[in-house]
Amino acid sequence: MSRPTTPDPTGPDFSVDDVTTGPHAHGFGTAADGRAFAFRVRGKTLRVELYRLGATVTVPTDVDVDAVADVDVTDVDLCDERSVTAAVRDAVATVHAPDDPRSADTTLVRALLGRLDPRGGAD
Repeated sequence: MSRPTTPDPTGPDFSVDDVTTGPHAHGFGTAADGRAFAFRVRGKTLRVELYRLGATVTVPTDVDVDAVADVDVTDVDLCDERSVTAAVRDAVATVHAPDDPRSADTTLVRALLGRLDPRGGAD
């Protein structure tokens, strides 16, 4: 299954439609190729989720996520809308498939928890 190419974040159609600044900054917008995206800051990480083209649901689910990006925001002024928007624009340029090994879901904790028997060891 091939994934769409990474959108050009500097295209004229790239827009951030809503931004809430602060330590838990979040918002949404549209990439240059027309795909919707949402972003949020958790701790020191900005996560951008790019949704599949043609998703018609009001609230996208995990199935609708086409690509993700996780970037460090320790050097970003999260209280400045322009800085947050620039960080999102840069993050959209680095998106990768959600099942890509660079995904945040392959952290050490998740890897260890994944090895545990979900049945609790009972037969």
